[in-house]
Amino acid sequence: MKTNKFICSLLLAASIGAAGCSDFLDVENNSTITGENFYQSEDDFMAATTALYNKVWFDFNDKFYYALGDGRGFNLYAPYSDYIYPFTDLTETGLTGPLVSAWQSLYNVVQQSNKVIKGIKGGVGDDDVKQPYIAEARFMRGVAYYYLAMLWGNVIINEDSDILVQNPIVNTSPRSDVFEFAIRDMEYAAKYLPETAAAAGRVDRYSAFAFLSRFYLTVAGYSDNPNSGVRNEEYLELAKKAAKKVIDDSDFEFLDNYEDLFKIENNNNAETIFALQWIPNGDYGVTNTMQAYFACGSEITNDDASWGYWTRAQPNVVFEYQPEDVRRKSTWMAYGDHYDEIQKASGGYTYDKTTDALNVKKYVCGSTKDNSNISRMNCPINTYMMRLAEVYLIYAEAILGNNEVTSDEEALKYFNKVHERAGLEPITTLNYEQIRLERRLELCLEGQYWYDLVRRSFYKQQEVIDYITNQKRNEIVPVLWNEEEQVLEVDDSKDITERSIGAIDASIFLLPYPESEAVQNPLLKAEPVSYKFNEEKITDLFTE
Repeated sequence: MKTNKFICSLLLAASIGAAGCSDFLDVENNSTITGENFYQSEDDFMAATTALYNKVWFDFNDKFYYALGDGRGFNLYAPYSDYIYPFTDLTETGLTGPLVSAWQSLYNVVQQSNKVIKGIKGGVGDDDVKQPYIAEARFMRGVAYYYLAMLWGNVIINEDSDILVQNPIVNTSPRSDVFEFAIRDMEYAAKYLPETAAAAGRVDRYSAFAFLSRFYLTVAGYSDNPNSGVRNEEYLELAKKAAKKVIDDSDFEFLDNYEDLFKIENNNNAETIFALQWIPNGDYGVTNTMQAYFACGSEITNDDASWGYWTRAQPNVVFEYQPEDVRRKSTWMAYGDHYDEIQKASGGYTYDKTTDALNVKKYVCGSTKDNSNISRMNCPINTYMMRLAEVYLIYAEAILGNNEVTSDEEALKYFNKVHERAGLEPITTLNYEQIRLERRLELCLEGQYWYDLVRRSFYKQQEVIDYITNQKRNEIVPVLWNEEEQVLEVDDSKDITERSIGAIDASIFLLPYPESEAVQNPLLKAEPVSYKFNEEKITDLFTE
């Protein structure tokens, strides 16, 4: 019943904010939801925050989510895709479409969150009724600023959209302040969000603690010296505490079967910490378009929205799967793989497109004949922004900390939960390389891997540059799938093809600002100015 309630709220919010925002300073179109006559009841507060779960994230999710996280992370290969290959090839510019769209989308989240916060604060009701909804909006704003800091570094911090519209020519703040702003938003969310979410799909305080574990782990490595080789022990301890709070106190549960995570009927499952909420059969803008770009043929979608034949797995990632790893089949289609949930009427779908590549499976769900919630360019599987599996791996990494290896029982326990679900034998000691590999395979096509590399580059930059160089992105290696052994092999009968890519150096860890934004606001490229925080930092999260 909670799921149905939230879907109804999503439909209401989508209709209220249907005009949306097309760029990050366009905040007038949502005046209906932010007008002074709107915030008259708790139902109004809920409708306003519900609108932050889909439409404002649409342009981030549509292409950038995987093009950056997995394309730039070198999990995806798409030589004819103008929305993936610039990131894979390290050749994006301030004119690259998905980059511009992602910047706009993330600032849409920020500005609409600001509008909601301001509206609720000025609305009718007691503070204890308002605080959870303000916390929900700050959760969203904190996630958006985390991405902005990871991708662009120095960016504009803004808490009042009206002021920014009046004067958009403003300085950025340094990346360290942007991280701190995101952390403060998420700490507020962890303090004031409800213990249990009001409806399936909404975040609660443990969702915030989960994101804090990611934020703290990230900032632990950030300093003025990108080759220091060490992380801040205080932030490692905070990451460990935040992750452990989720593990010990939340209602989140680890699913038994990996493949179940990516089935429509399991939206908002117990492992979901935060997911973007797409509306079944909704209008463009509140739907998940990924299947259209991933599906390898129209026999899957039963329509013309199936443009993914040339969107394929990089051999570099497929070589890292062990034959018994069940995640490979749930992520990538290899010759001979069978999927019961696609083409149900015919007894399921067997992939037989080619033996010299693997196509995308994750977020490919079939046609309306397979599930009535599917429609053209809409796979109604919610987009994972974080799952419990990641919290387990963050906890293990925070325990490992600055050590080369650990045999800590807690670290091994939660690492092995993820590892063994994949069908693999448990390990008895743990190092960073094992965590890197586990995160890559567990979260593949969930838009995470590039951020893992950036996080590592904060304190071991040259190591990451060497790693990316050794991926040999300038080579197309011919391969064949060995169906019997369930492994990918190099096809020695064909030659390696050379291709041009961008330079691999420290510059790759920051994206260029969108050109249109830099022209409109020349201060984007000026020296950043320290941000003046307007409230005291919350200090009692772990002593309550």
